[in-house]
Amino acid sequence: MAYGDEKYRSLLTGDEEKNTKWRYGVPPNYDIVNKLFEEERTTVWPVGSLEERVQSLVKNFEMEMFHKISPSDFKTIDVNKYTFSLNGRKPLAVGQVSKLGGYNPFLQTSLPDEYRYYNAEKETAESSHRAFTATFLRGFALEIIQVYSGPPNIVFKFRHWGYMEGPFKNHAPTGEIIEFYGVAIFKVNEKDKIEGVEFFFDPAELVGKLLKGPDLDGSVEKAMSSCPVLRNTGLYYCVFLEL
Repeated sequence: MAYGDEKYRSLLTGDEEKNTKWRYGVPPNYDIVNKLFEEERTTVWPVGSLEERVQSLVKNFEMEMFHKISPSDFKTIDVNKYTFSLNGRKPLAVGQVSKLGGYNPFLQTSLPDEYRYYNAEKETAESSHRAFTATFLRGFALEIIQVYSGPPNIVFKFRHWGYMEGPFKNHAPTGEIIEFYGVAIFKVNEKDKIEGVEFFFDPAELVGKLLKGPDLDGSVEKAMSSCPVLRNTGLYYCVFLEL
């Protein structure tokens, strides 16, 4: 699939994206996770329906948050007003969200350091991206389950899922599906720009399931860290030989 054929993230393409600064040098390729999404989504929303439009907004929003470096390139949010909040925590401005990067804004916790197996405050955007792409080899799909209200205050239920087919933080892959559900509120203005988002879900549903595999001795992660990076995704690709 060429980038111009991306079905769910229109903000990957177009004249306005020609000068966009991408985290890995070029636009990300969503072919693999799109396949997972289409095979395992629970509902196919009609084109033009409120649910389909919200799903498109959220997918474009997540793409920009993860892959665009400069807030000036963001098309889904009003960068001057945008705030992000997780589970009622103090809202973060766009600069604070960008500084945390990757999955880190979604995995904030108030637990003491000794109980943080994944410490979002000590991870970078790059280390977070490496950890999760090495785990979810087919990506981490998103679908909208239900929309409770439309703009200007969009309230919806979502599902995120993928398969633990690679190691996570020195824990062996289990091959099991990892999924969680949550609710979010997107406040949008008259131009459909997002001014604020609030997410409500239990991060332990995600991280806890990733720790089920037995501990590794570190050899797998060391081997993966030496593999070449595919620049358009940040994924690591290696060939392991049995000697």
